Amino acid sequence: MQSIKLRSHVGSDGILHLEIPVGITDKEIEVTVTYQQLEPSAPPKTPEELGWPAGFFEQTYGSCQDDPIVIDYDIFSITSSLI
Repeated sequence: MQSIKLRSHVGSDGILHLEIPVGITDKEIEVTVTYQQLEPSAPPKTPEELGWPAGFFEQTYGSCQDDPIVIDYDIFSITSSLI
């Protein structure tokens, strides 16, 4: 099995055309294509667009700094034994 990595361009027709010389003639081969878009199709949404109140993260960042959250791992062991 051979692996080839390349960059290509999808034209305005929305179809990716690949021409890859593999050095094999008159044989059947299996081809797997994995593609990843290199540029986002839309800009990321703001926290407000995702439903968070304006300024939420700026106002709450570091709010637990002086009162850290303590996780009681004994609770996890008790609940996991009930499952």
